[in-house]
Amino acid sequence: MRTRVTDMFGIELPIFAFSHCRDVVAAVSRAGGMGVLGALYFTPEELEMELKWIDDHVDGKPYGVDVVMPASYEGADFAPEELVGRLQSMIPDGHRAFVEDLLAKHGVPPLSSDSDHGRVLLGWTDATARPQVEVALRHPIALLANALGPPPADVVDLAHSHGVKVAALASTPRHALKQVEVGVDVVVAQGTEAGGHTGEISTMVLIPQVVDAVDVPVLAAGGIGNGRQMAAGMALGAEGVWTGSIWLTVEEADTPEMARQRILEATSRDTVRSRSWTGKPARLLKNEWTEAWESEESPGTLPMPMQFMLVSDALRRIGRSDVSELATFPAGQIIGIMNQVRSTKDVVFGLVEEYAEALERLDRITGD
Repeated sequence: MRTRVTDMFGIELPIFAFSHCRDVVAAVSRAGGMGVLGALYFTPEELEMELKWIDDHVDGKPYGVDVVMPASYEGADFAPEELVGRLQSMIPDGHRAFVEDLLAKHGVPPLSSDSDHGRVLLGWTDATARPQVEVALRHPIALLANALGPPPADVVDLAHSHGVKVAALASTPRHALKQVEVGVDVVVAQGTEAGGHTGEISTMVLIPQVVDAVDVPVLAAGGIGNGRQMAAGMALGAEGVWTGSIWLTVEEADTPEMARQRILEATSRDTVRSRSWTGKPARLLKNEWTEAWESEESPGTLPMPMQFMLVSDALRRIGRSDVSELATFPAGQIIGIMNQVRSTKDVVFGLVEEYAEALERLDRITGD
């Protein structure tokens, strides 16, 4: 398969795989696509270790790193050294009480020690993502992606100075144009079906709009889980696909077992766009956690990054308990067809085989 993105990165397949798991990233790149490691949950020191491991296990194949540098968020004008303290002081006591009451109602135990606390901000801001960018650019990455809005122009220039291409996700044609204006090389057109932060326009509608709006290569994202959907994205003008949720249940994934089982059992109606995770709309597994934040008792969600700061310890407590009714997880609507555990390599090759079958089907329809 050959498109502008395969030529741009020297890869065999225009399949990009976003994952927080280094094993998945390396496996996809070795299989001919491009794995992209989500840096959000790692400290700079942890990210250094993860990328060193990928360097040693990717067989010299290209891979990427995804960071979160939102264009707007609460506290953007605060000094970096004051950011956490000032934002913490802005979280209302009523919101803290609501979270504690919700956990108590479901019998979620506290964290075991003070050392378990403290990951309240991670890479949700420009200030906390820049150290991750610095770490990433010390490694032989081929792509730096920004998951939320156009990346800062100076970060784009810095990546280019290291010979690294830049991608950014867009949920509207207007967002795509803003990203091209700051110099991104690839636009990921992500429809509302996707997991994590996403807009309101469906993939089928969004992709041709973005393709028509920009002159850089476009990747189709949102509900891409098999070769037929990949073929549809390419038919709409995309030059590759950006995938995420389909890697949550592969053998190599480090998805918590409780979340993995819920994903395997879920239908495509079992996700919802909710602000309960970060303060911005993100598609999550639907459950009593997401419903509680929409209830009459809810105090409402807080702006990014304060919402995640509010709930970060709660999410860790839920993850370490067996309270499955509160266990939420970013996941797209494609989970409705994800009902078995497969190896990463099998998923990649399955995408290619199904893509070829879809093209053959079209050839039969249009042939003489």
